[in-house]
Amino acid sequence: MQINATSIRKGMILEVDGALWRVMKTQHVTPGKGVACMQVEMRNVETGNKTNKRFNSTERVERITLSQRPMQFLYEDGGTYHFMDMETYEQVELGEELMEGVKDYLLPETEVIIEFHGDRPLNVQLPQTVVLTVVECDAAIKGQTATGSYKPGKLETGAPIMVPPYLEPGTKIKVNTETGEFVERA
Repeated sequence: MQINATSIRKGMILEVDGALWRVMKTQHVTPGKGVACMQVEMRNVETGNKTNKRFNSTERVERITLSQRPMQFLYEDGGTYHFMDMETYEQVELGEELMEGVKDYLLPETEVIIEFHGDRPLNVQLPQTVVLTVVECDAAIKGQTATGSYKPGKLETGAPIMVPPYLEPGTKIKVNTETGEFVERA
């Protein structure tokens, strides 16, 4: 399916030069002179190699249509992530390479969508937000009331996050899985 380059999003699978690539990051670039473009960081599905490519904003790219299956994350064991199909109870094991950018927001029983190309799992889609517990963060500084000031914290999955100054360790929060940012208290 052909899509406009400006519609490329993180997690999509594209076919470029005859190979399948997973989109890791995107940035819309508008230079002072010339045509706007999409700067895309991609990882080759077969080899694992990364590359950066610029697509003209008017360019069309081939997005691979994947079948989607709702699955539940069960557990991680030595870099292998185990998921269960919610309808058939069939289990799928995914390696570390497919979990980049996903594992920071994954707890057992989290429901995700795994995208398949034929029988091969290629991508894990997280829900828009997940609820996680802040396990550590700096103490609030007395008198610090600025709404724009955030302090570093750590989630129960080990992922770093910036949280508002009033949050204490042990607080459950909603996290945006696309940006990795604090949304609100849960």
